[in-house]
Amino acid sequence: MRIDAHQHYWQIARGDYFWMGSHVAPIVRDVLPADLKPHLSAAGIERTVVVQAAATVAETEFMLDLAENEPSIAAVVGWVDLGADDVEATLRRLATRPKFRGIRPMLQDIEDTFDILKPKHLAALRLLLELNLRFDALAQPRHLPVVAALADHIPELAIVVDHAAKPFIAKGIIEPWASDMTALAKRPSVLCKFSGLVTEAGPNWSVAGLKPYADHLIACFGPERLMFGSDWPVCELAATYENWLAAAKDLLAGLSPAEQDAVFGGNAARFYGIA
Repeated sequence: MRIDAHQHYWQIARGDYFWMGSHVAPIVRDVLPADLKPHLSAAGIERTVVVQAAATVAETEFMLDLAENEPSIAAVVGWVDLGADDVEATLRRLATRPKFRGIRPMLQDIEDTFDILKPKHLAALRLLLELNLRFDALAQPRHLPVVAALADHIPELAIVVDHAAKPFIAKGIIEPWASDMTALAKRPSVLCKFSGLVTEAGPNWSVAGLKPYADHLIACFGPERLMFGSDWPVCELAATYENWLAAAKDLLAGLSPAEQDAVFGGNAARFYGIA
């Protein structure tokens, strides 16, 4: 089964996509399952993981409502306020929805790099274990040692780093990202999404420019802990769905067919509990 482990849907009139502005004008439009279906069909991708794009529980419920009527949505990764007094009640309520699989705090938008390690937040994250939920880390390079510390605090927590922590590809900077990724990958509970690289490279991206970063991810995590994600429609800021998929296949061409199957579906199915 082919799985896109990271994509988004949104409906602008809902009014909580506060990050949207002129800097992302090409993607400021409604994007719903009917808009993605032609891309999935052309790519031979059967299922997707829909990931939060707004820091509200209401948006999580919007995605879960979509998932009830859309068979291609295999899992939903939502958002909760980890510091809220009712965070436990909110998580328990969301966990009753059959396709709810995890949460993604928007770490990249929080000024305090170490915010996720606050005792109250760690207590909420430990509840994810009881509820069989996962943690998507929307991280930047500055967060990599913090994610490693989180994995040490809660080693049983299933963690995946979104977009390879957004390395500075457009600037050609690979350190300390590379060293920090090597260190993080020593934690067996941590996986990494093979996604977002074209966006970080910018509109002038090339497979050759992405290759040092992709090769490092393969070396660190191996094909058993990487999962392909389109990051559609955000990827459209630099490439079409089809362009990024073709580039990803090129970058992963050195893997065996079984290893490629793992990256393009098997690992996501295992991580998110997709039947």
